[in-house]
Amino acid sequence: MANEDKATLPNSLPRPDGEKDELLRIWKTPTGWRWLTAVNNTVVGLLYLGAAFAFFVLAGLLALAMRTQLAVPENDLLSQDLYNQVFTVHGTTMMFLFAVPAMEALGVLLLPQMLAARDLPFPRLSAFAVWAYIIGGSVFFSTVFYDLAPKGGWFMYPPLTLTAYSPGDNADFWLLGIGFIEISAIAGAIEIIVGTLKTRPPGMSLDKLPIFGWAMLVFAGMIVVAFPAVILATMFLEIERSFGWPFFTASRGGDPLLWQHLFWFFGHPEVYIIFLPAAGLVSMIVPAMARTPIIGYKLIVVALIATGFFSFGLWVHHMFATGIPALSLAFFSAASMAVAVPSGIQVFSWIATIASAKSRFQSTTPALFVLGMLFIFTVGGLTGVMVAMVPFDWQAHDTYFIVAHLHYVLIGGMVFPLFATFYYWAPMLSTRMLSERLGKWAFWLIFIGFNVAFLPMHVSGLLGMPRRIWTYSEASGWGTYNMISTLGAYLIGAGVLVFIIDLLRNFRVGEGGETNPWQAGTLEWLPSDVYSTRSIPHVTSREPLWMQPDLSEQVEAGRHYLPNAPTGGRETIITSTVDARPQYIIQMPGPGWGHFLAAAFTAAFFLLLTIKAVAPALVCGALAVVCFLVWVWELDKGPGKGPVSIGAGLELPIYVTGPIGHGWWAMVILMLVAGSLYFAYLFSYLYIWTVSPEQWPSEAQRLPGLRWPVLSALLFIAGAACFAIAKRTLAEPGSRHPWTPLLILAGALSSVAAVGLEIGCHWQDGLRPAASSYGALVYMAGILTGQLVFAMLIMALFVIARHFTGKLDRVRSATLENTSLLAYYIAAQALIGLLVIHGFPRMIAL
Repeated sequence: MANEDKATLPNSLPRPDGEKDELLRIWKTPTGWRWLTAVNNTVVGLLYLGAAFAFFVLAGLLALAMRTQLAVPENDLLSQDLYNQVFTVHGTTMMFLFAVPAMEALGVLLLPQMLAARDLPFPRLSAFAVWAYIIGGSVFFSTVFYDLAPKGGWFMYPPLTLTAYSPGDNADFWLLGIGFIEISAIAGAIEIIVGTLKTRPPGMSLDKLPIFGWAMLVFAGMIVVAFPAVILATMFLEIERSFGWPFFTASRGGDPLLWQHLFWFFGHPEVYIIFLPAAGLVSMIVPAMARTPIIGYKLIVVALIATGFFSFGLWVHHMFATGIPALSLAFFSAASMAVAVPSGIQVFSWIATIASAKSRFQSTTPALFVLGMLFIFTVGGLTGVMVAMVPFDWQAHDTYFIVAHLHYVLIGGMVFPLFATFYYWAPMLSTRMLSERLGKWAFWLIFIGFNVAFLPMHVSGLLGMPRRIWTYSEASGWGTYNMISTLGAYLIGAGVLVFIIDLLRNFRVGEGGETNPWQAGTLEWLPSDVYSTRSIPHVTSREPLWMQPDLSEQVEAGRHYLPNAPTGGRETIITSTVDARPQYIIQMPGPGWGHFLAAAFTAAFFLLLTIKAVAPALVCGALAVVCFLVWVWELDKGPGKGPVSIGAGLELPIYVTGPIGHGWWAMVILMLVAGSLYFAYLFSYLYIWTVSPEQWPSEAQRLPGLRWPVLSALLFIAGAACFAIAKRTLAEPGSRHPWTPLLILAGALSSVAAVGLEIGCHWQDGLRPAASSYGALVYMAGILTGQLVFAMLIMALFVIARHFTGKLDRVRSATLENTSLLAYYIAAQALIGLLVIHGFPRMIAL
């Protein structure tokens, strides 16, 4: 208790300059071609954000091409086939390659600064996600230049995207490329959740967390729950295209509407996945411009959480015209209107904060973009309530009214806050501020251009102009509205061009600019360098720089926690989840080639599969696994250098295991991802049963005998038990127990045998996956569990290798602990799957 009391007090004396020099050496960013190996959050975050903005510009150029095609009736600038490709790549790029990655990039870039952490806990994971995204996204976008781009729209609805109607590899580039990019987004979400919960500065309890931190927590949590559904959908469609398993073919029991359910379970929450971080950014900018704390902090936090919760009840909002039951229409219509309430809470909070400004609300460029966002997003929200009403939606569905609504919500709710962010936070990274004069030109061009472009679309939509058409007749009367919209689109392009010119003229990465030009109160405006802040402060309020006026000087003088590098490497403080009490020091890796090569080979694996080059793909996949193993080998450094002093008389360990460890948290979140994916599978299984119940066995005799699933279940349980026993056999440091590797290998092979037995009994029974949707879903259960078992087998061999090299013992056990967690999860998922696959048909046959 004495140490805890001391830990609340900063060090009273300045630290020697030699410690700062050591930090500069340890955290130095590689130069030259070794820059590719960098993992610093500022480097990775800027690279991530720059790539996302580049995709935004490229997608915008495609939008200009489409608007030019539609400017006049019966135009032939683009052929119908090319227009469909451009339309698909534009929507896909904006949604998958720009919107979500841009928000994740801001999380990587800003969160460590706001939390005064040296970095997020898994810097190489962030770097891996970025390079995978850049490589995969670049190859996908380039398909539009080679007539290989998909043509089914960014939503890729079957049956249009089945092989019969979309032959060739065009659709496969979307399915494998976007599925891979979604996996990299999940990797980023894991980093953000663990980083926000575990790397906060001492004293920053959850009720003092910046609102952007709350927004990113909800954002990342929604990715964990929502993205697996679209990953499963892409797996289904790619397997059907490649092997003929009929998930979506109605003649063999499938249903095209299953794709819509899975896609929109991801797609509608994605709107709020995009909006919530942007709203968090606005909640940071408004108080700084108003020079007063945000009004309704707790209500905003509740609104963020409520928006995330409600968003998962809205996916059928996009399916009102598909003939679903009236009760479902009523429920989802009510949910679609209810979600406006938490959004309204945030809007009124911003307005109230602006109204209560201690001085005149600053008319800066960030403030203008925030005010523009308030207007545009509110209009989009009002039209959203309109289309939530089923009778109106039936009239407006698939018209340009929906196109206008979508862009008012997404551009108003995300793009305008993003530009405000560029202008507001640029001084944190640049030696020069961006130009206020050019910034205001950019704002007015974009704001006026946006309304000129999209306001007329409401009218043309109500006049009956359908979306996704490549041309129209002069007799329709839509020509004037389309010409106005096209002129507005070019005004937007001019505004973005002005911003790019401003960026090229004034943005210079480095130190030496004004430290806190907006006089903001949050920690990202502390003096910083490549190692983030000189020392990690003790936080006592939500606006530390306002409440502790001398905090910047104290931190820069090294008077707070971790003013040096006690382990001789990169590290930051891990704190408790709720009240942010210091728990231990995390040793983080520095630059390396493992994550970069893993990203490159993983991208190559997916892209080679797309063009059916299976053998080279498998080689790249194997190389990717090797790179992963090399990358993670050095992460478990052990407790050899601890405990260490972090200042204020407090000593912390540098190695822990169990629920307080950051690795344990990451594995639990990964299990939630796997659980969400399997939940989507169970939904698919039961949904197809409601559509084609005649396919399900009507008599128990048509199923494999119960002895097979019982034996499989026992093998899964035995596998998990072997890992539990293996943990108990770990020896003291410096010695090895001979049974440990045998138990680990037995546990992994037991699960492998269980998967093989489950798949084999159905094959032996004569069930074939290509014969019916029932057969496809039965085999899919084995595939989903089998891929986890494969991952666990690789991890088990890795742990065994660490055992024989003396890097696994009773203290240094994190690798075995995480592998055991996965084994326990696999057993639980497999048991549920066996119960459904073998028990449900018997139950309905009674």
